[in-house]
Amino acid sequence: MRRTSSISSMSSTSSDEETMQIFVKDVSGHNTIPLTIPSSTSISTLLTLLALRTNLPASTLRLVHAGKHLSSPSSTLSDFAIPPNSTLHMALPLRGGMPKKIRCSFKACKDAAQRIVGDCGFCSGHFCGKHRLLEDHKCEGLEDCKKESHERNADKLNSERTVAIKGV
Repeated sequence: MRRTSSISSMSSTSSDEETMQIFVKDVSGHNTIPLTIPSSTSISTLLTLLALRTNLPASTLRLVHAGKHLSSPSSTLSDFAIPPNSTLHMALPLRGGMPKKIRCSFKACKDAAQRIVGDCGFCSGHFCGKHRLLEDHKCEGLEDCKKESHERNADKLNSERTVAIKGV
């Protein structure tokens, strides 16, 4: 009988505190941080705690649960209806949303540059499909490219030249 009453008294103290265990995956997704915290913990307090654990500034961290950003710092975990033993994910802040498209480096062109094939090795520019060739974007390295190509071809022809042997 006493044992039952002690269990009920323990459960009443644990319900007064309303602690919950959550798991937080770090930014890389490789490490999981287990936390036992009150359900009344605010998001800003949780971010501060995680910043101390991960050595990352709290201002740069975001928390995500079930695809939703926990963005309101004054809200608590219970406000977002996060059940115990849930996994939250830390993420770095988005900087300006989607990454900017790289535009063509040609003077008046506003088209998007092509990846890899649009990169010029001579002038380090990024060009669209219309301007990706050296002649099309009037590359400063065009003359150097022609000289290199000419010298390479001349060397190859000289190495393959047949020499007539006199006196045979």
